[in-house]
Amino acid sequence: MKVKRIVANVETQDISKAKYFYGEVLGLDRLMDMGFITTYGSQEKMDTQISFLSEGGSGTPVPDLSIEVDDLDNALTRIKEAEIPIEYGPVEEPWGVRRFYVKDPFGKLVNILTHL
Repeated sequence: MKVKRIVANVETQDISKAKYFYGEVLGLDRLMDMGFITTYGSQEKMDTQISFLSEGGSGTPVPDLSIEVDDLDNALTRIKEAEIPIEYGPVEEPWGVRRFYVKDPFGKLVNILTHL
């Protein structure tokens, strides 16, 4: 058996809040909408990964989600234009990533990063 995909599920009673943050600000495509579930994603091929953390690194809290982007400066600009507060960073970490944290509309801590 091979695992084909891992999906992050976020519980909410207001799915529409995902459209702005994940769709408009982060630029993900709406892949599915069945009323009770809306899925945002990308056609990019991604590695299947799941991480287990005792801390978020550099003494930060463990993020609920990590989203790797190809252009961190663009992501940062979009977050600032949306007036979403930065919780941490941006910073270059000693393990070879540049990242920042924000909270999504559901209160989930999101680690937005790029590999250096």
